[in-house]
Amino acid sequence: KQWYQRRVRGNKNGLLVPTSTTDKELQHLRNSLPDSVKIARVEERLSALGNVVTCNDYVALVHPDLDRETEEVLADTLQVEVFRQTLAEQVLVGSYCALTNQGGMVHPKTPIADQDELSSLLQLPLVAGTINRGSGAIGAGLVVNDWIAFCGQDTTATEISLVESIFKLSDKGPNNINQMRSVLVESMTS
Repeated sequence: KQWYQRRVRGNKNGLLVPTSTTDKELQHLRNSLPDSVKIARVEERLSALGNVVTCNDYVALVHPDLDRETEEVLADTLQVEVFRQTLAEQVLVGSYCALTNQGGMVHPKTPIADQDELSSLLQLPLVAGTINRGSGAIGAGLVVNDWIAFCGQDTTATEISLVESIFKLSDKGPNNINQMRSVLVESMTS
């Protein structure tokens, strides 16, 4: 469901869900994820966690006003280092940024000096860009991990090329997909 993208945030280590997540939904998530993935229900007034958090498997950027307790739960559950940040004067870092372990894309109005500083802090290559024919709402129009990206149908070829480049997706051809499938099947059966 589309609303999950805005309400939850996770990585290979864990998943954060808001307190509005029902017990039935929580059980479904637990049944669908490996036992090694922790799930934490957080009580946070900024409950659209996907809008206020962006992360990869090592670092997270969060809304400057995120509750300290939520920050601690996030760091523990996702096993990441947490940084309070704004992007192009926007506090909704999850809406205006996408991160993977390979790189990141930030709001197009993020100054070069800020991109360089953030890239150094995160130890990731970053690029300013758009999605969906010029939208700076990167997180709203792009779902990406270390293997694949999905973007809105209005995304241009130039935008797709930038996504493939910064997230290092263009070398993930059929051979790599078969290798990933084998690793996934092996990890699920062991």
